[in-house]
Amino acid sequence: MKRLITVCALALLPVAAVAAPKVYDLASPDGKFKVAVENGEGITYVVSYDGDLLIDRSEINMVLTDGTIYGGVQKAPKVTRRTVNETLPAITYKKAQVVDNFNEMTLKYKEFSVIFRAYDEGVAYRFVSHAKAPFRVESECAEFNFAQDWNAWIPYVKQNEETLVTQYFNSFENVYKYHPVSEYDQTHLSFTPMMVDAPKGRKIVIAEADLMNYPGMFLYNEDGKTTLKGRFAPVPKRLEQGGHNELQMLVPERENYIAALDGACSFPWRIITVSENDAQMADNDMVWKLSTPADQNADWSWVKPGKVAWDWWNDWNIYGVDFRAGINNDTYKYYIDFASKHGIEYVIMDEGWAVNLKADLFQVIPEIDLQMLVDYAKERNVGIILWAGYWAFDRDMERVCKHFSEMGVKGFKIDFMDRDDQIMVDFHRRAAEMCAKYNMMVDFHGTYKPTGLHRTYPNVVNYEGVNGLEQMKWSTMEECDQVLYDVQIPFIRMVAGPFDYTQGAMRNATRDNYRDVNSEAMSQGTRCRQLAEFMVFDAPFSMLCDSPSNYMSEPECTQFIASIPTVWDETKALDGKVGEYIVMARRSGEDWYVGAMTNWDERDLAIDLSFLPAGNYTIEFYKDGINADRAARDYKKEIVELPADRKLEVNMMPGGGFAAKIVKK
Repeated sequence: MKRLITVCALALLPVAAVAAPKVYDLASPDGKFKVAVENGEGITYVVSYDGDLLIDRSEINMVLTDGTIYGGVQKAPKVTRRTVNETLPAITYKKAQVVDNFNEMTLKYKEFSVIFRAYDEGVAYRFVSHAKAPFRVESECAEFNFAQDWNAWIPYVKQNEETLVTQYFNSFENVYKYHPVSEYDQTHLSFTPMMVDAPKGRKIVIAEADLMNYPGMFLYNEDGKTTLKGRFAPVPKRLEQGGHNELQMLVPERENYIAALDGACSFPWRIITVSENDAQMADNDMVWKLSTPADQNADWSWVKPGKVAWDWWNDWNIYGVDFRAGINNDTYKYYIDFASKHGIEYVIMDEGWAVNLKADLFQVIPEIDLQMLVDYAKERNVGIILWAGYWAFDRDMERVCKHFSEMGVKGFKIDFMDRDDQIMVDFHRRAAEMCAKYNMMVDFHGTYKPTGLHRTYPNVVNYEGVNGLEQMKWSTMEECDQVLYDVQIPFIRMVAGPFDYTQGAMRNATRDNYRDVNSEAMSQGTRCRQLAEFMVFDAPFSMLCDSPSNYMSEPECTQFIASIPTVWDETKALDGKVGEYIVMARRSGEDWYVGAMTNWDERDLAIDLSFLPAGNYTIEFYKDGINADRAARDYKKEIVELPADRKLEVNMMPGGGFAAKIVKK
């Protein structure tokens, strides 16, 4: 297969056509971000923050298959500017309202425009095509030339290591490698978001937004210097059914271009977001703000996120019953009864309810009476969510959505896409749109990071694209330090949006006692860590990973988990440091929820609750027990009054956590 190389080469442009270089400046509303865009032999940009250079001269362009270059030698553009400062309503998000304040500069050329935006928390740019006829994009140059050789947290692709091209098919899951940008492993692509550790405590995260009909951006260092460049999967030339249980479409051959477009269009935003302290990055809205808004004339009231009793992680492993547990009616009635009793809104029926190897959602195994289970759940105020393999869903999408919506199914968990080329990105948009047509929610599992589709279609209630708790079923401590990862992703992966991490394990293990056990999986770290994850992690559609039998043997923790909302009126990242600890506060109505987690270091924190409105409060909290460093399930529940100084002293054991509900008296 011919290897596709992204073109970033101003030297190849005809010298005679070169315009006199001119620089166009843009600043953020607070004046700290400065973007200098140079138009000359091409288009380059420079980013500084508070007088310090962060991104040195970096080239951007798009090369079309007909030889046109968006961003090549151009005449001086027409420049327009605007300032926006408004508050936007948010649906199924981590806050009810989002402040959208930015300065914008558009450089308009004959065939295209480039738009730059500067927010107080970062900068972004996108290309816009003015084409009047269909065209193809051969390559895109997206450079991020860091001013120095700083360290970065890099999520490398871990599958299909034969070539870089084969790595475009991957699960978008991996832990982070921390090392200088110049020491990038050139045998691997990496995916976004990616964080870079800049001086003065600042962090830089590279991300993208408004990905609709264009391949997602990987990052790569091709010369061992300080520049990361975007890499984009070429369009599949040929697809073959295969992969996991014949539910995937494999790509044996690709085209020599990355996107085919019908005419005028906007391309994804390339984002550089910066924080002065780590906690700021754990509450960043740039991806959401830069994404296409939902149709304001549409009725989205039917979209009801919530918690989900989940079967797969715990291997349908229930006990203390008089029937054989497994993928059958009795087992799912047990899950439904459990959900109903505890106010859990949904039960998911994961892989196995449809006949295996058929990629046909209309072939249901004889052990399952699907209509009966849907009706049984409805009578108990529980909704049913169905797992669907990608190809089984896509091959007959509208018939599937119509049939199961009429049955009363509330939505789908769609799995095993494992690609983000143009065809697959467009599938996500089509699936969201079709599910919305039939008032069905969708959780994209086995997929890339979110890029804002959940704003455009609020029925998209979660994504995977994270190295979640499922890894504990098969990973050793050496392969996956999940405790460390847990205090990295709030600052990195969560910048992109929510994730289907699937927390809530009741079998908890210390570092020494942890083992990977597929059928009776356990978590690394303490019980309170699992409770805290429901407040620290963004997840409008939040799955309870463990067995109902295990939850019912732990009624106190279960009751607390079941009471935690999944969408919020307000979010505050109170404190944190990447790889060390995180403290997050979220409000629903007048009630506040606070979650904290540490790495493998025991940690004492004084959580500052001065943000609470005036008044007296009662705090119900769950803290690591005195022996949680030996028996990770050890915890203690306490109910106290808010201290007069509004500081709550918290001790977290190694791999520990803290969870609290704060109620005004």
